[in-house]
Amino acid sequence: MKRARIDAVKGSFDLICEDIAADKSISHRCAIFSLLSDRPSTIRNFLQGEDTLNSLSIAAQLGATVERHDDLLRIIPPLTLGEADDVLDCGNAGTGMRLYCGLLSGIEGFFVLTGDKYLRHRPMKRVVEPLRSIGANIDGREEGNLAPLSIRGSKLHSFRYTSPVDSAQVKSALILAALQADGTSYYRESFLSRDHTERMLRGMGAEIETEMEDGEEWIRIEALEKPLEPLNITVPADPSSAFFFAVAAAIVPGSRVLIRNVTLNPTRIEAYKVLESMGASILYHEKENIYEPIGDIEIAYRGRLKACVVEERIAWLIDELPALSIAMAVAEGRSVVRNAGELRVKESDRISSVVGSLNACGITTDEYEDGYSVIGGHIQRATIDSHGDHRIAMSFAIAGLLSGMEIEDIACIDTSFPNFFEILSQVTGVKI
Repeated sequence: MKRARIDAVKGSFDLICEDIAADKSISHRCAIFSLLSDRPSTIRNFLQGEDTLNSLSIAAQLGATVERHDDLLRIIPPLTLGEADDVLDCGNAGTGMRLYCGLLSGIEGFFVLTGDKYLRHRPMKRVVEPLRSIGANIDGREEGNLAPLSIRGSKLHSFRYTSPVDSAQVKSALILAALQADGTSYYRESFLSRDHTERMLRGMGAEIETEMEDGEEWIRIEALEKPLEPLNITVPADPSSAFFFAVAAAIVPGSRVLIRNVTLNPTRIEAYKVLESMGASILYHEKENIYEPIGDIEIAYRGRLKACVVEERIAWLIDELPALSIAMAVAEGRSVVRNAGELRVKESDRISSVVGSLNACGITTDEYEDGYSVIGGHIQRATIDSHGDHRIAMSFAIAGLLSGMEIEDIACIDTSFPNFFEILSQVTGVKI
C-alpha cells in the first residue's frame, strides 16, 4: 500500500500554480460528447488521470479513433457507434459510469459498464431508474443499483422528470438520453447543479434552454436531428483540485497562491466564496469566456479564519467539503455542514471519513446524517486512512503542512491529480 509522510512547513510560501491538473469534469465530458459529432474534435490539456483516460478508452472501444500530438488530442468519431468486444471499465469514476449510462441507453447494441472495487459499490439507481422509465434496458447487481451494469440500447421516449437529487451526473445522463429521445424532454432539479454539460452541449449546437413554468425552472432538451458540431476546446485547470492549495494558503501564515487558467464557472467556485467568507483574501481575474469563463484566482493568508455554516448551494461545493473541513479545523469557533448527505455515497462515506480523520488529529467534531460540525483548534500529527478516497488523502496532506501527517493508501490520488505531490513539494521544500 502506497503511503506518504508530510512534514510541517517551516515558514510561509508564495506559490504560482501553472500546472494544476486539468479539469476532470470537463475532460470526462470532452471524451464522451465528442461521440455526438460526425467530425473530429480537438481537445488541448485533456487530463491525463486514470479516470479520464478510462473515459477516453471507452470512446475508442465504441469505435472512435484517438490521436495524440503532444498536448493536443483529436477524437475522430465513428460513422456509427457500435458494440465493444469487451466490458467498458470506468475505473473509479462515477461521472464516467453515469454519463455513459445515459449515452449508451439510446445506442443500438449491448454494453457492460464496470469499475474498480469502490465504484462497484456506489449507487447507480438514481440514474438507472429514470432511464428505465423512458425505455432504457439496464440491469445490474441489486436490481441495477450496483455495477457491473448491462445495457441493451433501445429507442428512448421523451420525458418530463423532476430529480429528487441535485446532481450534475444524474442531470447529464438524462440530458444525453434526451438528445436521443423521440421528442422534446424536460428536466428539473430543486437547485442548479454544476452546469458544464449544458454549457458544452449548447456550444456544440444542441438546443438546451432554461424555461420558467408556474414559477419552476425547467431545462428543455430538444432531440438531435443531426450530429453536433465538434469540440474545439482547451480544458481549463480544475478549481476542485486547485482548492487544496487555496486552503493551504489560507491556513499557513504569510502564504499566497496564484492559480492560473482555472474555470471561474460560478457553479465551480462556491468553495472559494466560503473560504473568502471565513476571512481569506481571494481575488478573481477573468481572462476569457468561450465554453467556460476562465481566469486566475489569487488566495492569500489574512489572519486566523472564522467559523462558517455551510448549508446552501451544496451541489456547488460537494467535492470541496473535505478540503474545506481542514480550514474549519483551524478556524475560530464552531463550523457546521448540513444538507450534505450526498457525501455518504462518494468514493468513501466522506462524512464518516472526514469526522474520523479530524478526530484522529485531535479536533472535536459531531457527526450528523447529512453533515458534521467542527470546533476549530490545533491539528495534531496523525496517521490517516484515505479509504481509497483521493479527496480525503489530499485534504489531510494539506493539514500536514501545519503539523505533519502520515497518509495511507495514496494510490487513489493518481486517478484525479497525478502531480499533486509534485506541487505540494514546492510548498514544503522537500521531496515527498
